[in-house]
Amino acid sequence: MFNPNAPLDRSEVQDVRGTGFGGSGGFGGLGGRGALIGGGGIGSVILLVLYLLMSGGQSNITGFQDPNIASQQQGSLQHCNTGADANQYEDCRIVGYVDSIQKFWSDEFAQSAKEYQPAKTVLYSGQTSTGCGQASAAVGPFYCPVDQQVYLDLGFFQDLQTKFGARGGSFAEGYVVAHEYGHHIQDLSGQLSTASSQQGPSGTSVRTELQADCYAGLWANHAASTGFLEPLTSDQIAQALDAAAAVGDDRIQQKTEGQVNPETWTHGSAAQRVKWFTAGYQQGAPGACDTFHATSL
Repeated sequence: MFNPNAPLDRSEVQDVRGTGFGGSGGFGGLGGRGALIGGGGIGSVILLVLYLLMSGGQSNITGFQDPNIASQQQGSLQHCNTGADANQYEDCRIVGYVDSIQKFWSDEFAQSAKEYQPAKTVLYSGQTSTGCGQASAAVGPFYCPVDQQVYLDLGFFQDLQTKFGARGGSFAEGYVVAHEYGHHIQDLSGQLSTASSQQGPSGTSVRTELQADCYAGLWANHAASTGFLEPLTSDQIAQALDAAAAVGDDRIQQKTEGQVNPETWTHGSAAQRVKWFTAGYQQGAPGACDTFHATSL
């Protein structure tokens, strides 16, 4: 899947697992937190978590950033040197995806005579301090526009399968990472700061998330050209599409609440998320991802 000879740049991923900035446990401990979050049961907690999943994440975490976090080194990533390591180890795979995604966007910006500003991915376990406040694994992967970093607890990928019914697979992980970097692109272009939190199947919140899905598909179209990945197979694209559908608002609501209420959607339905990832992947151009002006989502 990864080009085994491709050199990995570990500096783009910061590993704070086990450094004292992450807690123990992870996403699986939802049952004991139900009363803490709005007093709901586990179904409500999971619904809240998935509404936060792969969002901009700006207002969903509170607290302050620990200034020492920036000084932590990615010591446990020393085994991540080449694409061969990415094919063998999950944390190295994240490094490979981040390297590929940022190479693509750097080249894309250069074509428009713009300079891309890289964003690090922070791997943590349990909880961590961010520019957007203290965050736990329960919020899922997210992008923080304050410090312009992506935050990811690797335990999420197991939960994506066991709790949300996705088939999983390496490229499902690539889709999640690419979606978060889609928010970084929105941040750099000013779209993230101007987007409101209007809910509903055609609201600005959904349009923001669908554009990030489209950007993920756009990267997938060009992933092999970055030099980090081999040409993608149809099965790998199917993994991404399956993951996108699994985190659709309608799927989550049906699973957790037993009913679907489109007026409360914040991320889009399974069909919408699949549609916009596919649009980016098939058309391979940023112009395919203008969800904010699309008449039909």
